Amino acid sequence: MSDNKNKKNKKNNSKKVNYTSSIIAGLVGGAFFAVPYAALSWPFLPALAVGAVAFGAAELLFYKKDKPSLEETNKPLYETLMDARVTNEKIADIIPKIEDEELVKNVKEITVTVDKIISTIEKKPDKAKRMDNFFNYYLPVTYNILKKYDEIENQRLSSKEGKDFMDNAKNMISKINDAFKNQLSNLYQSEMIDTDAEMKVFDSMLKADGYDPSSDLKVK
Repeated sequence: MSDNKNKKNKKNNSKKVNYTSSIIAGLVGGAFFAVPYAALSWPFLPALAVGAVAFGAAELLFYKKDKPSLEETNKPLYETLMDARVTNEKIADIIPKIEDEELVKNVKEITVTVDKIISTIEKKPDKAKRMDNFFNYYLPVTYNILKKYDEIENQRLSSKEGKDFMDNAKNMISKINDAFKNQLSNLYQSEMIDTDAEMKVFDSMLKADGYDPSSDLKVK
């Protein structure tokens, strides 16, 4: 439902942009027609031709075409990300049911990290290749662990098996929290390396140009 609403809003916004560009182009074309025709006393047809050319050029200049959405360019990835959002929402829904504070903290951090990962892949689909295991296995299994933990916790099982399961589940969620943060960091690893190298080159250039690091950006 919200998906259809987003598509409709996007379509309406696109229409507004097109209408605006046409209005601007019309004003430009009208000006280029009016000045030669009224002020310079050009014949009607040549002035009209100049105005028409100006209108066409202005419309091309101001017309904005929407960038194709991920749904249009890579539907399988789009559907994978939508499924991941649904799973992350299910994980978030379990949080109020959990009594253990440390576990709640870890799960909240997991949902935030997952949301950041999804947003990153939406903006940079080329990074999706390394995330197959994350979307197809890690995230669904995380939800299954939490769902089963909530079920066992609600049963108030006092058996050794029940307590062992809950302890193991809490330890596993803590590991998952760290692992997901590493996944997010890895998505930016190559960019950080590139930018770090760029900063080193920049620093060398500053020094070569006489920048003294101890003089608060003053030139020698």
